[in-house]
Amino acid sequence: MALPTWALNTGYRNALRPLLFRIGGGDAEAAHHQTLRRMARLGDHPGALRAIDPMLPRPSAPVEVAGVRFPGRVGLAAGVDKDGVGLKVWEHLGFGHIELGTVTAEAQPGNPQPRLFRLRSSDALINRMGFNNEGAQALADRLAAAGPIGIPVGVSIGKTKVTPVEDAIQDYLSSLAALDAYADYFAVNVSSPNTPGLRSLQDKEPLAELLAELVTATAARSRTPIFVKIAPDLTDGAIDDVLEVAQRADASGVIATNTTLARDGLAEADLPLAAEAGGLSGAPLTRRARYVVERIASTSALPVIGVGGVMTADDGRALIDAGASLVQVYSGFIYRGPALVAELNRALSA
Repeated sequence: MALPTWALNTGYRNALRPLLFRIGGGDAEAAHHQTLRRMARLGDHPGALRAIDPMLPRPSAPVEVAGVRFPGRVGLAAGVDKDGVGLKVWEHLGFGHIELGTVTAEAQPGNPQPRLFRLRSSDALINRMGFNNEGAQALADRLAAAGPIGIPVGVSIGKTKVTPVEDAIQDYLSSLAALDAYADYFAVNVSSPNTPGLRSLQDKEPLAELLAELVTATAARSRTPIFVKIAPDLTDGAIDDVLEVAQRADASGVIATNTTLARDGLAEADLPLAAEAGGLSGAPLTRRARYVVERIASTSALPVIGVGGVMTADDGRALIDAGASLVQVYSGFIYRGPALVAELNRALSA
């Protein structure tokens, strides 16, 4: 029998999260990497994974999106497990899909540390990671070695930092070619605020050229769905331009949204951290992400994956009601742990 949500909440908030948040003297990135390493070790012990299964509610309302069958509507957003370190565990925590990455054609270290900050009074994070990852081929090798995962695997691809923006298409195509045999869908990340020039690829003409090349490449080989991930900071007109381009290119859908450069909605205690460069995620993004999802769903037939500020089951339900087909969590999972996934699975299975 699955543990009641109150027990998951209490155990995570009062026992596990305080331990995680003390790792590395409170360094958020140190805690992140150590947690993934522990998950990788857990994934090597099938008996331990089977012991977890009865404790957490699993998805029970399958849905098909862009031709892919998802066992439930709740997924893990890109950025949590960039390199697929915890591949074998996420299904057992109740997720209906995972989005790995963002990966780039070449391995890169990302931006200088520190680059990940907890804004605890606001239930938020600021990151300026800069697409730190082991590279597309390394992820392909890990996926090949892992074998069947049990839930759909999306892969977010981005531009290598040293690649000029004018050469971005070939960079994305290289990542796509390396991973196409293993991805159930691709997320084209043109919206991270932490790679110089990247967001210019959301502009109408460069985005049209990029999506046309990627969709053509998959059409000739696998027909893997292509989603475009957009920033929450786009104007309504810019959102409409993205939708026009995506539909014309025969893209499969939109992921709304990435992190924001805005600093609205922060608690007073967190204002000193507001000056840190990077993208803000978590509770301050809840309303804006919902608005962007609703805008897309009301003006386009493209499927939407809603992500941004999903901190409660009500937040997830609101994104579905706004028109999202799937939801993803990142900051909410950091702050609330498996209890949030359990609550979302129950709420979105009704």
